[in-house]
Amino acid sequence: MVRDAVRDLGYAANPAARSLKGKRNRILGVHTFEAVFPIASRDFYHEFLIGVEEQAVAEGYDLLLFTSTERPDGQRQLYSDGSNRLNVADGSVLLGVAHDHSDLARLSREGYPFVHIGRREVPGAEIAWVSADYAAATRDAVARLVELGHRRVGYLGITHRVEAVADRESGYRAACAELGIPALPVMMNAHELTVEWFDHALAHGMTAFLAEDESFAGRLQGFATERGLAIPEHLSVVVLRDAAGGPRPGVPWSCVGIPRREIGREAVRLLVETLSGPPAHRDDQVLLPCSPPEATTVAAVPADADGGAR
Repeated sequence: MVRDAVRDLGYAANPAARSLKGKRNRILGVHTFEAVFPIASRDFYHEFLIGVEEQAVAEGYDLLLFTSTERPDGQRQLYSDGSNRLNVADGSVLLGVAHDHSDLARLSREGYPFVHIGRREVPGAEIAWVSADYAAATRDAVARLVELGHRRVGYLGITHRVEAVADRESGYRAACAELGIPALPVMMNAHELTVEWFDHALAHGMTAFLAEDESFAGRLQGFATERGLAIPEHLSVVVLRDAAGGPRPGVPWSCVGIPRREIGREAVRLLVETLSGPPAHRDDQVLLPCSPPEATTVAAVPADADGGAR
Protein backbone atom coordinates (compact mmCIF):
# COMPACT_ATOMS: atom_id res chain seq x y z
CA MET A 1 0.00 0.00 0.00
CA VAL A 2 2.84 2.38 0.85
CA ARG A 3 4.54 1.61 -2.46
CA ASP A 4 1.30 2.27 -4.33
CA ALA A 5 0.97 5.65 -2.62
CA VAL A 6 4.56 6.54 -3.43
CA ARG A 7 3.99 5.66 -7.07
CA ASP A 8 0.70 7.59 -7.27
CA LEU A 9 2.22 10.69 -5.70
CA GLY A 10 5.23 10.57 -8.03
CA TYR A 11 7.69 10.61 -5.14
CA ALA A 12 11.39 10.27 -5.97
CA ALA A 13 14.15 9.76 -3.42
CA ASN A 14 16.53 12.64 -2.86
CA PRO A 15 19.93 11.30 -4.00
CA ALA A 16 21.91 13.66 -1.75
CA ALA A 17 19.88 12.60 1.29
CA ARG A 18 20.35 8.94 0.43
CA SER A 19 24.10 9.43 0.09
CA LEU A 20 24.20 11.02 3.55
CA LYS A 21 22.79 7.77 4.91
CA GLY A 22 25.58 5.81 3.25
CA LYS A 23 23.34 4.31 0.59
CA ARG A 24 24.08 4.14 -3.12
CA ASN A 25 22.14 6.51 -5.33
CA ARG A 26 23.36 4.93 -8.60
CA ILE A 27 24.80 8.18 -9.87
CA LEU A 28 28.29 8.41 -11.33
CA GLY A 29 30.00 11.77 -11.57
CA VAL A 30 32.04 12.99 -14.54
CA HIS A 31 34.47 15.75 -13.63
CA THR A 32 36.51 17.53 -16.29
CA PHE A 33 39.64 19.53 -15.53
CA GLU A 34 39.19 21.43 -18.79
CA ALA A 35 36.32 22.30 -21.09
CA VAL A 36 34.93 19.26 -22.92
CA PHE A 37 32.95 21.11 -25.57
CA PRO A 38 35.43 23.58 -27.15
CA ILE A 39 35.32 23.97 -30.91
CA ALA A 40 39.08 24.44 -31.17
CA SER A 41 39.88 20.96 -29.83
CA ARG A 42 37.77 19.25 -32.52
CA ASP A 43 35.79 17.47 -29.80
CA PHE A 44 38.83 15.63 -28.41
CA TYR A 45 36.77 14.42 -25.43
CA HIS A 46 33.62 13.55 -27.37
CA GLU A 47 34.42 9.86 -27.90
CA PHE A 48 35.50 9.44 -24.27
CA LEU A 49 32.15 10.81 -23.13
CA ILE A 50 30.22 8.59 -25.54
CA GLY A 51 31.94 5.54 -24.05
CA VAL A 52 31.27 6.76 -20.50
CA GLU A 53 27.59 7.27 -21.30
CA GLU A 54 27.20 3.93 -23.08
CA GLN A 55 28.69 1.96 -20.20
CA ALA A 56 26.82 3.93 -17.53
CA VAL A 57 23.55 3.06 -19.27
CA ALA A 58 24.61 -0.59 -19.53
CA GLU A 59 25.43 -0.65 -15.80
CA GLY A 60 22.17 1.09 -14.82
CA TYR A 61 23.73 4.32 -13.55
CA ASP A 62 22.85 7.96 -14.17
CA LEU A 63 25.58 10.50 -14.95
CA LEU A 64 26.19 13.87 -13.35
CA LEU A 65 28.59 16.29 -15.07
CA PHE A 66 30.66 18.51 -12.74
CA THR A 67 32.02 21.66 -14.37
CA SER A 68 31.55 24.59 -11.96
CA THR A 69 34.43 23.99 -9.54
CA GLU A 70 36.72 26.63 -11.01
CA ARG A 71 39.30 28.87 -9.34
CA PRO A 72 39.68 32.56 -10.23
CA ASP A 73 42.68 31.65 -12.44
CA GLY A 74 40.45 29.38 -14.55
CA GLN A 75 41.87 26.10 -13.23
CA ARG A 76 39.19 23.60 -12.27
CA GLN A 77 39.40 21.87 -8.91
CA LEU A 78 37.73 19.00 -7.09
CA TYR A 79 37.20 20.81 -3.79
CA SER A 80 35.21 23.96 -3.06
CA ASP A 81 35.52 25.64 0.35
CA GLY A 82 37.22 22.48 1.62
CA SER A 83 34.33 20.27 0.57
CA ASN A 84 34.40 17.50 -2.05
CA ARG A 85 31.75 18.47 -4.59
CA LEU A 86 31.81 14.97 -6.06
CA ASN A 87 30.28 13.40 -2.94
CA VAL A 88 26.77 13.61 -4.37
CA ALA A 89 27.81 10.77 -6.73
CA ASP A 90 28.74 7.24 -5.67
CA GLY A 91 32.03 7.64 -7.53
CA SER A 92 33.39 9.63 -10.44
CA VAL A 93 35.25 9.41 -13.73
CA LEU A 94 37.80 12.22 -14.09
CA LEU A 95 39.26 13.43 -17.37
CA GLY A 96 41.39 16.25 -18.65
CA VAL A 97 44.77 17.57 -17.56
CA ALA A 98 45.11 18.97 -14.04
CA HIS A 99 48.23 21.08 -13.58
CA ASP A 100 48.09 20.52 -9.81
CA HIS A 101 47.73 16.90 -8.65
CA SER A 102 47.14 17.77 -5.00
CA ASP A 103 43.36 17.36 -5.36
CA LEU A 104 43.85 13.87 -6.80
CA ALA A 105 46.13 12.96 -3.91
CA ARG A 106 43.60 14.24 -1.37
CA LEU A 107 40.74 12.43 -3.08
CA SER A 108 42.75 9.21 -2.90
CA ARG A 109 43.62 9.70 0.79
CA GLU A 110 39.96 10.27 1.64
CA GLY A 111 38.98 7.03 -0.08
CA TYR A 112 36.55 8.55 -2.56
CA PRO A 113 36.07 6.09 -5.49
CA PHE A 114 37.27 7.49 -8.81
CA VAL A 115 38.92 6.43 -12.05
CA HIS A 116 41.00 8.82 -14.15
CA ILE A 117 40.87 8.69 -17.93
CA GLY A 118 44.55 8.91 -18.83
CA ARG A 119 47.57 7.71 -16.88
CA ARG A 120 48.46 10.01 -14.00
CA GLU A 121 51.48 9.97 -11.72
CA VAL A 122 50.39 11.39 -8.38
CA PRO A 123 53.10 11.69 -5.71
CA GLY A 124 52.11 9.79 -2.59
CA ALA A 125 49.10 8.05 -4.15
CA GLU A 126 48.32 5.09 -6.41
CA ILE A 127 45.20 6.06 -8.31
CA ALA A 128 43.03 4.03 -10.67
CA TRP A 129 43.26 4.99 -14.33
CA VAL A 130 42.53 3.77 -17.85
CA SER A 131 44.73 4.92 -20.70
CA ALA A 132 45.86 4.09 -24.22
CA ASP A 133 49.18 2.27 -24.49
CA TYR A 134 51.00 5.13 -26.17
CA ALA A 135 54.46 3.70 -25.51
CA ALA A 136 53.69 0.42 -27.29
CA ALA A 137 51.99 2.23 -30.19
CA THR A 138 55.04 4.44 -30.68
CA ARG A 139 57.44 1.49 -30.47
CA ASP A 140 55.42 -0.29 -33.16
CA ALA A 141 55.43 2.81 -35.40
CA VAL A 142 59.23 3.06 -35.18
CA ALA A 143 59.58 -0.67 -35.88
CA ARG A 144 57.42 -0.33 -38.99
CA LEU A 145 59.55 2.53 -40.30
CA VAL A 146 62.73 0.53 -39.72
CA GLU A 147 61.19 -2.41 -41.61
CA LEU A 148 60.73 0.00 -44.52
CA GLY A 149 64.42 0.87 -44.49
CA HIS A 150 64.46 4.09 -42.45
CA ARG A 151 67.48 4.40 -40.19
CA ARG A 152 67.22 8.01 -39.07
CA VAL A 153 63.76 8.63 -37.66
CA GLY A 154 63.20 12.05 -36.14
CA TYR A 155 60.85 12.72 -33.22
CA LEU A 156 59.03 16.04 -32.87
CA GLY A 157 57.60 16.57 -29.40
CA ILE A 158 55.61 19.36 -27.77
CA THR A 159 57.18 21.19 -24.86
CA HIS A 160 54.33 20.52 -22.39
CA ARG A 161 55.32 17.05 -21.12
CA VAL A 162 52.25 15.43 -19.55
CA GLU A 163 52.13 11.66 -18.99
CA ALA A 164 50.74 10.74 -22.43
CA VAL A 165 53.44 12.56 -24.36
CA ALA A 166 56.14 11.28 -21.99
CA ASP A 167 54.91 7.73 -22.69
CA ARG A 168 55.18 8.31 -26.43
CA GLU A 169 58.71 9.60 -26.08
CA SER A 170 59.75 6.68 -23.88
CA GLY A 171 58.32 4.27 -26.48
CA TYR A 172 60.33 6.00 -29.19
CA ARG A 173 63.56 5.88 -27.21
CA ALA A 174 63.01 2.22 -26.29
CA ALA A 175 62.40 1.29 -29.93
CA CYS A 176 65.51 3.14 -31.11
CA ALA A 177 67.62 1.32 -28.52
CA GLU A 178 66.13 -2.08 -29.39
CA LEU A 179 66.49 -1.58 -33.15
CA GLY A 180 69.95 -0.04 -33.10
CA ILE A 181 69.11 3.35 -34.59
CA PRO A 182 69.93 6.75 -33.09
CA ALA A 183 67.30 8.50 -30.96
CA LEU A 184 66.80 11.97 -32.44
CA PRO A 185 64.11 13.72 -30.38
CA VAL A 186 63.48 17.45 -30.57
CA MET A 187 61.11 19.26 -28.18
CA MET A 188 59.71 22.54 -29.46
CA ASN A 189 56.48 24.21 -30.47
CA ALA A 190 55.39 23.73 -34.07
CA HIS A 191 55.85 27.40 -34.99
CA GLU A 192 59.52 27.09 -33.98
CA LEU A 193 60.21 24.61 -36.77
CA THR A 194 62.02 26.43 -39.57
CA VAL A 195 62.92 25.48 -43.09
CA GLU A 196 66.58 25.82 -42.09
CA TRP A 197 66.05 23.17 -39.40
CA PHE A 198 64.27 21.00 -41.98
CA ASP A 199 67.17 21.34 -44.43
CA HIS A 200 69.64 20.44 -41.67
CA ALA A 201 67.62 17.32 -40.76
CA LEU A 202 67.51 16.12 -44.37
CA ALA A 203 71.21 16.86 -44.86
CA HIS A 204 71.93 14.56 -41.95
CA GLY A 205 69.96 11.72 -43.51
CA MET A 206 66.57 11.97 -41.80
CA THR A 207 63.95 10.22 -43.94
CA ALA A 208 61.04 9.81 -41.50
CA PHE A 209 59.42 11.74 -38.65
CA LEU A 210 57.16 10.92 -35.74
CA ALA A 211 55.09 13.93 -34.70
CA GLU A 212 53.33 14.21 -31.36
CA ASP A 213 50.89 16.69 -32.84
CA GLU A 214 49.41 17.25 -36.30
CA SER A 215 50.69 20.83 -36.34
CA PHE A 216 54.23 19.49 -36.78
CA ALA A 217 53.13 17.41 -39.75
CA GLY A 218 51.62 20.46 -41.42
CA ARG A 219 54.90 22.35 -41.08
CA LEU A 220 56.84 19.42 -42.53
CA GLN A 221 54.48 19.31 -45.50
CA GLY A 222 55.01 23.01 -46.18
CA PHE A 223 58.78 22.67 -46.05
CA ALA A 224 58.74 19.57 -48.26
CA THR A 225 56.68 21.40 -50.87
CA GLU A 226 59.16 24.31 -50.83
CA ARG A 227 61.95 21.83 -51.57
CA GLY A 228 60.08 19.96 -54.30
CA LEU A 229 59.62 16.87 -52.12
CA ALA A 230 56.50 14.77 -51.66
CA ILE A 231 55.10 12.86 -48.67
CA PRO A 232 55.39 9.88 -48.52
CA GLU A 233 57.41 9.42 -51.71
CA HIS A 234 60.44 11.27 -50.32
CA LEU A 235 59.63 11.60 -46.62
CA SER A 236 57.52 9.47 -44.28
CA VAL A 237 55.46 11.07 -41.49
CA VAL A 238 53.48 9.47 -38.65
CA VAL A 239 51.29 11.52 -36.30
CA LEU A 240 51.12 9.92 -32.85
CA ARG A 241 47.49 10.84 -32.20
CA ASP A 242 44.35 11.32 -34.25
CA ALA A 243 44.67 13.82 -37.09
CA ALA A 244 42.08 15.62 -39.16
CA GLY A 245 44.08 16.57 -42.24
CA GLY A 246 46.79 15.27 -44.50
CA PRO A 247 49.54 16.37 -46.88
CA ARG A 248 47.08 16.78 -49.74
CA PRO A 249 43.35 16.26 -50.41
CA GLY A 250 42.28 12.65 -50.12
CA VAL A 251 45.49 11.57 -48.35
CA PRO A 252 45.14 11.62 -44.54
CA TRP A 253 48.13 11.50 -42.23
CA SER A 254 49.27 8.09 -41.04
CA CYS A 255 48.22 8.42 -37.41
CA VAL A 256 47.94 6.29 -34.31
CA GLY A 257 44.30 5.65 -33.42
CA ILE A 258 43.37 6.26 -29.77
CA PRO A 259 40.56 3.95 -28.52
CA ARG A 260 38.72 6.81 -26.82
CA ARG A 261 35.27 5.24 -26.69
CA GLU A 262 36.57 1.97 -25.23
CA ILE A 263 38.65 3.90 -22.70
CA GLY A 264 35.50 5.69 -21.54
CA ARG A 265 33.63 2.39 -21.26
CA GLU A 266 36.48 0.69 -19.42
CA ALA A 267 36.74 3.58 -16.95
CA VAL A 268 33.08 3.13 -16.02
CA ARG A 269 33.45 -0.66 -15.77
CA LEU A 270 36.42 -0.25 -13.45
CA LEU A 271 34.60 2.34 -11.33
CA VAL A 272 31.54 0.12 -10.94
CA GLU A 273 33.78 -2.81 -9.98
CA THR A 274 35.46 -0.57 -7.41
CA LEU A 275 32.09 0.38 -5.94
CA SER A 276 31.23 -3.32 -5.67
CA GLY A 277 34.24 -4.07 -3.49
CA PRO A 278 37.99 -4.70 -3.70
CA PRO A 279 38.52 -8.06 -5.43
CA ALA A 280 41.98 -9.50 -4.97
CA HIS A 281 42.91 -9.73 -8.65
CA ARG A 282 41.48 -6.53 -10.12
CA ASP A 283 43.95 -4.34 -12.02
CA ASP A 284 43.26 -0.71 -11.18
CA GLN A 285 45.57 0.63 -13.90
CA VAL A 286 44.57 -0.44 -17.40
CA LEU A 287 46.28 0.14 -20.76
CA LEU A 288 44.30 -0.41 -23.95
CA PRO A 289 45.99 -0.93 -27.35
CA CYS A 290 45.96 1.77 -30.01
CA SER A 291 45.26 1.04 -33.65
CA PRO A 292 48.34 1.18 -35.91
CA PRO A 293 48.83 3.93 -38.49
CA GLU A 294 47.55 3.37 -41.99
CA ALA A 295 50.18 3.51 -44.73
CA THR A 296 48.93 6.78 -46.24
CA THR A 297 52.00 8.89 -45.41
CA VAL A 298 54.48 6.09 -44.79
CA ALA A 299 56.55 4.41 -47.50
CA ALA A 300 59.86 2.65 -48.03
CA VAL A 301 62.93 4.80 -47.79
CA PRO A 302 63.63 6.35 -51.21
CA ALA A 303 66.18 4.46 -53.28
CA ASP A 304 68.26 7.62 -53.80
CA ALA A 305 68.31 8.57 -50.09
CA ASP A 306 71.64 8.34 -48.34
CA GLY A 307 70.26 8.48 -44.80
CA GLY A 308 70.06 4.74 -44.35
CA ALA A 309 73.81 4.33 -44.29
CA ARG A 310 74.57 7.16 -41.90
